[in-house]
Amino acid sequence: MIAVRCEGAGRTFGTGVRAVVAVHGANCEIDTGRHLAITGPSGSGKSTLLHLLAGLDRPTTGTVTWPALGSWDELRPGPVGVVFQGPSLLPPLDVRENVALPLLLAGVSEAEAGAAADAALDRLGLSALAAKLPEELSGGQAQRVAVARVLAGRPQLILADEPTGQLDHLTGGAVIDALIESAVLLGAALVVTTHDPAVADRFDVRWEMADGRLLVPCSA
Repeated sequence: MIAVRCEGAGRTFGTGVRAVVAVHGANCEIDTGRHLAITGPSGSGKSTLLHLLAGLDRPTTGTVTWPALGSWDELRPGPVGVVFQGPSLLPPLDVRENVALPLLLAGVSEAEAGAAADAALDRLGLSALAAKLPEELSGGQAQRVAVARVLAGRPQLILADEPTGQLDHLTGGAVIDALIESAVLLGAALVVTTHDPAVADRFDVRWEMADGRLLVPCSA
């Protein structure tokens, strides 16, 4: 089944002479359970495309749909989970509270959200960090907690935007391990944007972006 489909999906920022085309008419399909990397230099449009796939942004041309997941307003939390490059944990909340928060905001009971958070932290070997604040975590630990937060929602499409961009090679490898293991556990599609060849090499399917264009005919 197709988790997400782009048909001529493009994104332009600004208007007139100041208009910048970040993504030119992307056409692609990603099946549930498939794992792939989107490669390309900074500014090539990878993050914008990922935001379109996640439903975090809307295309200015074409369409993005989620045939196996539902409509745009049903995507989060649950069917689609997003891991961002930069710090995304809320400083006042401890690790367990950060992981449970998206579920609480979606109306899940405190008991259910807490249980889901505990299970996700346990699966990623992070239970010992549950009571720590984000400021007490290393960069790699914080990114793995962000993966746990996604895992708690049991998504069928996991999107990670340069998740190792601020990490050293060893720590970044552990984050990619956590993402792949989580996707396998859930039977979810996984899309990782990266400009790091070592990260891209972890994936059998790779798409490339340059100047806002998806260069490889995409069917996965």
